[in-house]
Amino acid sequence: MNLWADFLTNKQRVIHKWKHYFPVYERHFGAWRDRSLVFIEIGAGNGGSLQMWKRYFGPNATIIGIDNREECKNFEEDQIEIRIGSQQDHSFLKKVVDEFGQPDIVLDDGSHIMEHISASFEFFYPLVTKNGVYMVEDLHTCYWDEFGGGLGNPSTFIEISKNLIDKLNAEHTRGVLSPDQFTATTLSMHFYDSMIVFEKGTHTKKFAPRIGASSSLGQRLEGLFK
Repeated sequence: MNLWADFLTNKQRVIHKWKHYFPVYERHFGAWRDRSLVFIEIGAGNGGSLQMWKRYFGPNATIIGIDNREECKNFEEDQIEIRIGSQQDHSFLKKVVDEFGQPDIVLDDGSHIMEHISASFEFFYPLVTKNGVYMVEDLHTCYWDEFGGGLGNPSTFIEISKNLIDKLNAEHTRGVLSPDQFTATTLSMHFYDSMIVFEKGTHTKKFAPRIGASSSLGQRLEGLFK
């Protein structure tokens, strides 16, 4: 199933997504198809994206939509569950996790308000399973005042994520920055137009061996990277 083709031929509930998001979805979600997983989408929209994820991930996926609009309960169907509450309310989010288990994938397409994005990430990210994915979209709002954004504003999720790059590389800062849980459980971060993707995972012991016959060319190349 090609996700973009599925979107273009959709005849069920309305889906509202940017065109350039679809290759990103395929890149980071593709490995989870036809597996048993818990997928949480923050923001139920018109219900169409939840149906799209159900088709994409297959019959073993539990799709959970989180929204603060009571009418979204009408989007429930086989494999799709809706829970009503605020994405920044940690007590509500805990009830969701207690009911369905740790999420394998979280997609934040909620209010797009900075403090809400940060609150959801603070709660969910540590709980995402070992090799799971956390994706935040529509981050163009990080540059819009009405969403708590603004270029260079340290409270935007873009700026917070820039700092997390240093956390990802904390082991190489020679003691300036201490590795923490984020360092230990994050394999990679990916920045796209209006999107950031975090991939969970753990590294084996890091080392950089030199392997192969030495040569004058090889020695000169080694010198470039010392």
